[in-house]
Amino acid sequence: MSRNTRIMLIFGGFITAVAAAFYPIYYHPLSHPEDYKQIQKVNRAGVNQADVQPVGVKIWSDPYKAASK
Repeated sequence: MSRNTRIMLIFGGFITAVAAAFYPIYYHPLSHPEDYKQIQKVNRAGVNQADVQPVGVKIWSDPYKAASK
């Protein structure tokens, strides 16, 4: 195997590994927002937002909800 082929295989393998790790972190939630809305609804049930936020910080809200203009 030539030196250039080996370098390209190593580089291609690295790019493939990064892409495979990046898919479940970014692209899957982006393409399935309804699933994540339901998960957040279940996870945030029973949580009093004012009790978990530090003083002076805006209370968090649904990140998928469109901002009103």
